[in-house]
Amino acid sequence: MEIEILVVPDCPHQHLAEQRLRQALDDAGLDTTGFTTRVVTDQAEAERSAFTGSPTILIDGRDPFAEPGTTPSLSCRIYRTPQGPAGAPGPDQLRRALREAAHTAGWTGGAR
Repeated sequence: MEIEILVVPDCPHQHLAEQRLRQALDDAGLDTTGFTTRVVTDQAEAERSAFTGSPTILIDGRDPFAEPGTTPSLSCRIYRTPQGPAGAPGPDQLRRALREAAHTAGWTGGAR
């Protein structure tokens, strides 16, 4: 599983996204799975990466939180969570996205 967090320079929600993703990976039994964080600096790169705001989390190249009709842009991103708008997906949302990605890829180890 390849996981990447895309952010704009000085994203105020980068650390929150990284912390929540690390916790979700650990909770899902994927504690040895790493991820990278990449800074997106221009519109062309945003379009190539399907970057629809900072932070964007890609699992195997796919944004599990993509909303239809959102265009790539160098902007902040707000997530809809059960607790209300937030700068990163909630832990349960991330665990669910990881489980779905593992299932789609046919991976059966560790994910609960």
